[in-house]
Amino acid sequence: MEESELIKEAQSGNKKALEQLVKNYENTVYNFSFKICRDKERAENTMQETFLSLLKNINQFKGDSKLSTWLYTVVSNHCLLMFRNAPRHAHSSLEDDDLFNDESKLTDWTVSPVMLTENKELKEILDKSIANLAPDYRIIFLLRDVEGLSTEETAGITNLSIAAVKSRLHRARAFLRNELNKRMKYE
Repeated sequence: MEESELIKEAQSGNKKALEQLVKNYENTVYNFSFKICRDKERAENTMQETFLSLLKNINQFKGDSKLSTWLYTVVSNHCLLMFRNAPRHAHSSLEDDDLFNDESKLTDWTVSPVMLTENKELKEILDKSIANLAPDYRIIFLLRDVEGLSTEETAGITNLSIAAVKSRLHRARAFLRNELNKRMKYE
């Protein structure tokens, strides 16, 4: 069944269709939540809140954008709320992030132990640098450079102008470049 049909079925009360939508997006929502929140428990909480919002508000979804865009918006809003309402906390690493922990890489004989060690060190430096980004900038960076969304989609998700998205992305990249340069010199 096409996604648009699933959405229509879910809006008319079909629980199986709604269940299928959740299954289709659970990995995407969790992974994006984890990348922003940097904490497994917070990511799980955000995922639950996101799907609770989907359950409550599926009838408000008009189909003007992709459902994934709408879900990114909900995740971003939940994460920002969590950051604003919580005291500063230590950030966790990306150890649970599938982006860096692909088990199939371990059996690739072209990857040497030295390369694995260098990649792990680079991952740790990148993780620390991303964790130091302000949440508003981190969301923009993750949506554009990690999730690969367009500037227009990112603007819609974050409720910012295209110019503001471009500005924040530029600042986030400059900050990360500076952080990486500093850390690479000292590590």
